Amino acid sequence: MVVPVRDEEGTVLELARQLRARLPGDHEVVFVDDGSRDGTREAIQAAVREDGRVRGLVLRRAVGKGGALAAGFDSARGAVVVTLDGDLQDDPAEVAGLLGFLEAGADVAVGWRRPRHDPWTRRAASWLVNALLRGLTGVPVHDVNCGLKAFRREVLDALAVHGGLYRFLPVLAHGEGFRVQERPVHHGPRRAGRSKYGAGRIPPGLLDLLTVLFIGRFRTRPAHLFGLVGGASLAAGALIGAYLGWLRWTSGAIFPRYPLLALGVLLAVLGVQSICTGLLAELVAYHARRGTREYRVHSEIRAD
Repeated sequence: MVVPVRDEEGTVLELARQLRARLPGDHEVVFVDDGSRDGTREAIQAAVREDGRVRGLVLRRAVGKGGALAAGFDSARGAVVVTLDGDLQDDPAEVAGLLGFLEAGADVAVGWRRPRHDPWTRRAASWLVNALLRGLTGVPVHDVNCGLKAFRREVLDALAVHGGLYRFLPVLAHGEGFRVQERPVHHGPRRAGRSKYGAGRIPPGLLDLLTVLFIGRFRTRPAHLFGLVGGASLAAGALIGAYLGWLRWTSGAIFPRYPLLALGVLLAVLGVQSICTGLLAELVAYHARRGTREYRVHSEIRAD
């Protein structure tokens, strides 16, 4: 279990006790203190004293949930890693159901909070992002940002967790060919502390969504995207130039249409720049891929 916490002194000890009561014996719980300013560190120390299977990581400074999860993933020693928020809104009893999905063959099991006890603004923003994800990526997930997820270790080893991309780990895993399944889970009201998320997180979340879509579709062929955009811009500039040239040939003057001429030149220049950017991105991607493989073998079938 990897549990990122920040200013959650009121829930850490209770969560550790619930996990101890509901998880099998061969487990460990890693609390990652992401720069808390309250008594979270002391609460983790108390949980460690009660149960030796609990460990704590205290980060030198707050790096955000993505960095805290990355620290926990690097420290966790299990073949299966389960993430859980530290606010007790996610029910630890649901962990067994997610593990059952992995035992049945899934590589990633994602919780779907139903019903969800969050403000309507957060629910509306989440619904919008998840609808866009399902439509653009085909990943059958209704709650990609649910804190309750289970991963096989090989999935986390194949993915890079940084920044805000932790929200979209199931989407990135799906893009790598791993099997992602979803399970409805119970979600309760917040018992202590306050949420760190508000409406201000919506614009960064949408930018992270664009990053995920770019990684999924054009990671190994960035020139396709930049070339498409640049080609369209260059073609539009060429059409405008051809139209103005025809006017100059037939009427002898294009004085009233100088703004259109400026637009045509601008589109042509932007088109050339975009195509050149795509070529440079291809060079970077080529050197980054040297010594690596684009494929990932799931298993081998042999006669013996």
